[in-house]
Amino acid sequence: METYGKILLIAMPAFLVLVLFEKWWGWRKGFDTARNMDMISSLSSGITNVTKSVLEITIAIGIYPFMLQYMALTHIENTVLVYILTFIIIDFNGYWVHRWSHEVNLFWNLHVIHHSSEDYNLACALRQSISAFFNMFTVLLLPAALLGIPEQVIATVAPLQLFAQFWYHTRHIGKMGFLEKIIVTPSHHRVHHAVNPEYMDKNLSQIFIIWDKIFGTFQEELKEVPPVYGISRPAKTWNPIRINFQHLWLMIRDAWRTNNWLDKFTLWFRRTGYRPADVAAKYPVYKIEDVYHFEKYDTKTSPSFTAWAWIQLVILLLSISYLFGNIAYINNIDSTYIYWYGAFVFLTVYALTELMDRNPNAMIWEIVRCGMGLYFIYLQGDWFGAGFWINEAGYLMTGYLILSLIITCYFAIRHKKEDNLQAAANTN
Repeated sequence: METYGKILLIAMPAFLVLVLFEKWWGWRKGFDTARNMDMISSLSSGITNVTKSVLEITIAIGIYPFMLQYMALTHIENTVLVYILTFIIIDFNGYWVHRWSHEVNLFWNLHVIHHSSEDYNLACALRQSISAFFNMFTVLLLPAALLGIPEQVIATVAPLQLFAQFWYHTRHIGKMGFLEKIIVTPSHHRVHHAVNPEYMDKNLSQIFIIWDKIFGTFQEELKEVPPVYGISRPAKTWNPIRINFQHLWLMIRDAWRTNNWLDKFTLWFRRTGYRPADVAAKYPVYKIEDVYHFEKYDTKTSPSFTAWAWIQLVILLLSISYLFGNIAYINNIDSTYIYWYGAFVFLTVYALTELMDRNPNAMIWEIVRCGMGLYFIYLQGDWFGAGFWINEAGYLMTGYLILSLIITCYFAIRHKKEDNLQAAANTN
């Protein structure tokens, strides 16, 4: 947990710098591929994912030592060759987990967040799932356990293999010559993120493109077919927490509503997108039919609100940086505090993105968030031990929470008035 948190303290700023550089580069070249609200939504999704990952890491890797102890056929040393072999094993496993996520209805819920952006940029690479309560990947490490690959090798290589998937989420790099035959490139992955019929469920490899070519899921990016990004059932929200569970909630409702008892138990494991015929007829769900003629999700905004959303995001990034850098210290104060801190992070993301959606309920979520924060400041006389580093930490956090509540309420009320005026104008 603590080690992974320290890795993220290095990785997060690096990712953020690259995301902002891509934004600047697109602006400079007149080809901006990152809309502000979509970008903030993507970064918020990344925050929820890494927070969940850090807080569950001891559980997630806890199965591997068991397999290693009781199933290893041999034991090998930590050599360079072992690290390379481990990387290949993890990448092969990654291909199959990724493929199942596209082909099985239930597993698609674990992956839909990653495809939910209707833009394609480095920020959308950070849209990662928080809805996985069981990690298929851990079970697929059985070959590594049989070979006796040490746990610390897995713990080192797995994050590296994951982080290596970041760079190719961009439209600013074209085809890359001979590398197209070896590794996953931006061109390959643009195909993967596209909803064009020609591109759906193709190029599922993560690092080595060879897996797609072996198992028949490769598709080259075609000049005559420009990729259109997103998912065929658009999320229609900036809230990454809601996006994570939209598909699951649809399946739950379908299982409840259908009169076909077989479907109630099997729809979860049918092909992705499957819905019982009786439910689909009675409760249709919007689906993009023509990928070249649909309206991207967008919300009305203003320079002042955009600035406020970015300020909130920066403060949130600083908050989780404190958490990741001081996990052991906070845990020593009270072992439950890191989980309460995680809950506060999730509430912050939820309240902010609801406000970005212009949802009046954002005000309620902000009240809950600020109430929780002020309660812990009152309880601790501090902000999760931050007073050790900054004497006035509790006072600073109190001031921020009160100011945040006032500004959020202002924007929520303003948005509601604007939307009411627009609705009245549309009816006249």
